[in-house]
Amino acid sequence: MRIYPAIDIKDGKCVRLFKGQFSDVTVYGDSPAEMAKKWESLGGEYIHVVDLDGALKGHGVNAAKIKEICESVNVPVQTGGGIRTMEDIEAKLACGIDRVIIGTKAVSDSEFVKRAVDKYGKKIVIGIDAKDGMVAIEGWEKTSDFTAVEFAKKMVNIGVQTIVYTDIATDGTLAGPNVNAMAEMASAVNADIIASGGVGSLDHIKSLVTTGVEGVIVGKALYTDKVDLTEAIKAVK
Repeated sequence: MRIYPAIDIKDGKCVRLFKGQFSDVTVYGDSPAEMAKKWESLGGEYIHVVDLDGALKGHGVNAAKIKEICESVNVPVQTGGGIRTMEDIEAKLACGIDRVIIGTKAVSDSEFVKRAVDKYGKKIVIGIDAKDGMVAIEGWEKTSDFTAVEFAKKMVNIGVQTIVYTDIATDGTLAGPNVNAMAEMASAVNADIIASGGVGSLDHIKSLVTTGVEGVIVGKALYTDKVDLTEAIKAVK
């Protein structure tokens, strides 16, 4: 299982939200690129970056910061937030991004996902954010009519190979991941599932190993020193 250190960018700074609420922001650093270098130096093999401004505004906002991250580390970087067009995808890949995560747009336009997958293959990742098992959209402000699992199956049928699955109720709480939801998703769909939300300790990370997820995104727990990245990577190897 792989550990993905998370960098969330808002107003050019490295931040964390509580349960996805833009009104509840903690700033952890002025330089996302320096933070990425730190996680790489501690053994991080893949960096997960979210453009929070982009997610809210529906277009890439922090492109310069994302490019800076890609140029400052030697490990692959994946990013999401505000990806709505083929041009958005191309712009992210031009920054040096390895995988692009499509969220809201995938729910409203599966044809767009198909075009993207046909063109870019495994570089396209779908982000599924669930509120009580239902897919949430537009920076988590609204809920769609899809259950997370049925939507994931639809995406896999299109050719998607990787899904980032976030449980909103646990995100940023450090209270523990939704292990049952992650296990259900991993067993229901034939794709790599990256678990996201709620990790607050090394035990939380270990609890996901048996679920069959490919990886886990760790954010706030790293910034608050609840999880030591090097130790966590060793524990799941």
